Amino acid sequence: MSEPVIHRYETREALAEGLAAGVAAVLAGAVATEGEARLAVSGGSTPKRFFERLAAAKIDWRNVTITLVDERWVPEDNERSNAAMLRRHLLAGPAAAARFVPFYEPSTMPEEVFDTLNDRFHPIGRRFDAVILGMGGDGHTASWFPHAPGLAECLDPATHDTIAIVHPLGMDEPRVTLTLPPVVDARFLALHIEGEEKLATLEAAKTGGPVADMPVRAVLGAARTEPLAVFWAP
Repeated sequence: MSEPVIHRYETREALAEGLAAGVAAVLAGAVATEGEARLAVSGGSTPKRFFERLAAAKIDWRNVTITLVDERWVPEDNERSNAAMLRRHLLAGPAAAARFVPFYEPSTMPEEVFDTLNDRFHPIGRRFDAVILGMGGDGHTASWFPHAPGLAECLDPATHDTIAIVHPLGMDEPRVTLTLPPVVDARFLALHIEGEEKLATLEAAKTGGPVADMPVRAVLGAARTEPLAVFWAP
């Protein structure tokens, strides 16, 4: 386990600019050397500023594939859809030329289309060039919620599945999420958090304890060549 590197910014606007510049550089480098780039990002409200700054980056978006780290099992016309938020804030301007790979397929439950989704993310090919995670005050990241049904399948380091289905306790919709291996295998792996409460949650996770209590510990404890980069602003 390597200690994460924490990048502290005075404002959330400065954080968004800094993270967007870093991710754009990673993507541009991958396009230049590999001919393509792969990016996975998180939903929620925190990354909107970051998305809008990244969307304006002058890189060859035609050769960039973007997907989500996780998704609520709702169609894009639902206000809770991460894909819809991504289309509004990231897949716009120059970045509209990128290829987007969604999770949601019309079905009552994600279990009905598990094989379709699992196969969809395998052909994405080589490792992600960048994965940007968020984190909740309960220590969850992606859709890896504490003690949720399906959590063990998410965090199995030996799984060959690229996705897993989670049924978070007390929540309305099931979730589909990337599993641990493709996340921690990313060339550039970042955790984007804002506010003193999230920083305190991260510090608590770093002290150790059961991964099921604070699943972000699975990321903190992963063996990586490059350490996890934490981007934080108050």
